[in-house]
Amino acid sequence: MGQRPSSNAGETQRLLSSQTPLCEDPEEVNHDGCFPPHGVGDLNPRDPFVDLPVYFTIHRIRRDVIAAIDDPYSLEQLRDPRMNLSVVRPLVDKLYELDDASVVYCLLVNRIQFQREQSAQPHQQSVCATRARLCELLANRLLRRFHEDSTGAQRLLLLARILVGAFDPFQKAPSDVLEQSDHILDWAIQSRSGYKRKLPALELAIVSESKLFLSSTACQMIVRAIYEGRVIYTPTSFIDILPDHYKNKPVSLYNPRKAPIFNQYRLIVPRTRNILEIFQFIILLVLFLFVMADRDPSQFGALELIFIIYTFGFLLDMFASILEHGWDVYTENLWSFLDVTFAFVFSIYLVLRIHGYRTGELVFGQQAMDVLAMGAPVLVPRLAFNLMSENMLFVSLRAMMRDFTVLTILSVWCFAGFLLSMTWLANGAHEPITISKWMLWVWFGLDGTGIQRSTEFHWILGPILMVAFAFLGNTLFLTILVSMLSTTFSNIVSNANAEIQFRRAVLTLEGVKSDAIFAYQPPFNLLAVLILLPMKFLLTPRWFHKINVAAVRVLNAPILLIIGVIERRTLWPSSATRRPRNPEQLPRTKKRRPWDITRQFSVHGDIQAVFDAEPPQEIEAEILHDDDVHHATFENAFVSEFGADAGLGGPRRSNSFKKINGKDRRDSVAPFAGMVRQLSNVIMEEDSEDGRSGETNSRLEKLEQATMRIEMLLGKLCQELDEELELGKNGCENESESGNNDNIEIHDGSAM
Repeated sequence: MGQRPSSNAGETQRLLSSQTPLCEDPEEVNHDGCFPPHGVGDLNPRDPFVDLPVYFTIHRIRRDVIAAIDDPYSLEQLRDPRMNLSVVRPLVDKLYELDDASVVYCLLVNRIQFQREQSAQPHQQSVCATRARLCELLANRLLRRFHEDSTGAQRLLLLARILVGAFDPFQKAPSDVLEQSDHILDWAIQSRSGYKRKLPALELAIVSESKLFLSSTACQMIVRAIYEGRVIYTPTSFIDILPDHYKNKPVSLYNPRKAPIFNQYRLIVPRTRNILEIFQFIILLVLFLFVMADRDPSQFGALELIFIIYTFGFLLDMFASILEHGWDVYTENLWSFLDVTFAFVFSIYLVLRIHGYRTGELVFGQQAMDVLAMGAPVLVPRLAFNLMSENMLFVSLRAMMRDFTVLTILSVWCFAGFLLSMTWLANGAHEPITISKWMLWVWFGLDGTGIQRSTEFHWILGPILMVAFAFLGNTLFLTILVSMLSTTFSNIVSNANAEIQFRRAVLTLEGVKSDAIFAYQPPFNLLAVLILLPMKFLLTPRWFHKINVAAVRVLNAPILLIIGVIERRTLWPSSATRRPRNPEQLPRTKKRRPWDITRQFSVHGDIQAVFDAEPPQEIEAEILHDDDVHHATFENAFVSEFGADAGLGGPRRSNSFKKINGKDRRDSVAPFAGMVRQLSNVIMEEDSEDGRSGETNSRLEKLEQATMRIEMLLGKLCQELDEELELGKNGCENESESGNNDNIEIHDGSAM
């Protein structure tokens, strides 16, 4: 049996603020612009949290959550002050005292497990749902605590390591557990080892749809920093088409002014990738329109060949995205179902086109063009999804399309019996496709031909079947469909902010790539697969990395130059024009542009302009000097509300405040420490108002005297009962002794 990690060695791991020293100057970066700097020859820096007992923490949290929740509660009930004081706050304090950076990851792992148990255990469905909500709420509170108890570059780096630092659920597990897990896990998971087996907490939050957690301020700050490229890291991937892991980037802050101008890693920044994907799709859409405008099934022109090659590169990028983070994360994207639909349409077109070209028959070529024309309803709206991804119409449309597809498939399955009955009753008089057309018209209320001609199936059974189908399909199923879509839309709109921020997190995580194939734009990614992939098995990792970097820089030199210039001006402005600012702060507001009419002619432009320039150093020094007065204001207000004993500046300050990382954190229970005295004062005030001052005290004294008399009477009664029991016991002993003596004399006489 493996031993449980000891509490001193492995049970707690100090956080970044206490063990990992950080330089406070973000200008001290590595040669590649990474902060904190690491060694030049350190290709794969050591994970700072490799010694965390993740396996032990996961099961510790599961035990605590199960012990805390036995009844179902809603999220509003879990946020109730009483539940916060009795359940949530103690668990947050207990988990925060571990100083474990993996605790947020472990909470989300438990949330996923409780969600699985919710669907697999109907008898505990509501309780498991409550436990899953509690795990998400605890993760949110802990992340907020980490955010509040750190500052500057240290805060951004710590939160980034908590959210996107990868952890292994079997890290520091006993040896027998590891041996047993090898027989339980699937082959796909067993084949993953090392960093490939680790997942970040942000991905688990997306998979578990933890929208409360993802919409928090701390989480959105990291999501925004990753999206803009101010936080960089090398993510784990399930399968790499073109792997190049000679150099793995740890979770770091990025300063473009200290990095090379041609930095190939900036091509996989989510914001950059989003812009490049929009341009790639515009090129695809333009080629599609030109091909369909000059379609000729009898000729296979150069423009159609370019369209096919470019589409292959576009679909290769989509396929690599699915392999990068898995199907679950990819399908959370807004336009994923459009891309998958276009891939299906293009595949049918290509098969028909190749078959028609091989056989020389124009019929198959014309059918291929007709099938390709079906891609227009998919490609044209896709650009709107890219440009307005945060519009509530598109966010709700995706969810409504999912419900509509599920209900439509179920409806077709249920009404297939009506189609079979009418086909058999027609006895060959009508084709099944004709009957299906009539049923579809009746379903949507377009035409009543099916009801009029139902007597041709059977003079009485035909009308009965068609009318029953009309009642069930047009009245029942369409009503259910409208109700479902209305409910879905209302739920999304009521929680619009969380939905939008959830989509931002999905877009950001899905945009961070580790596969080298994403550094090549279509159709050059096809050449990379054809040329570089065979070289992977012939060259050493170092030489393959050099060739890959050289190819990426040559093919993307103009793009890399534009990215480098723009990021140096917007992402991290020059230190010559301003003082160094904290990396988690937003970049400076852009200069006024000629086309920004609302800013030019706005009478409130000075309100925004006052925040464009940072205040001088003497202003900030004066603000810091007055910081004590600011705290005294809140203390005086608290004292006036709860009294001097419970005040922040009173004698109970040491009890009501906790010193954490140099910051004062007021305990949520501390304000009620003086409640007993406050209630007694209220009672005395009420007595004095009624003219019965001291009446309550006299009543309490009389009650105490009566209680003492009752205790004395009970004591005497118990003493008398004890004496009677002792007398009875002594009498019984005397009788038993006399009986024993008589028996001895009888035995002696018989012996004589």
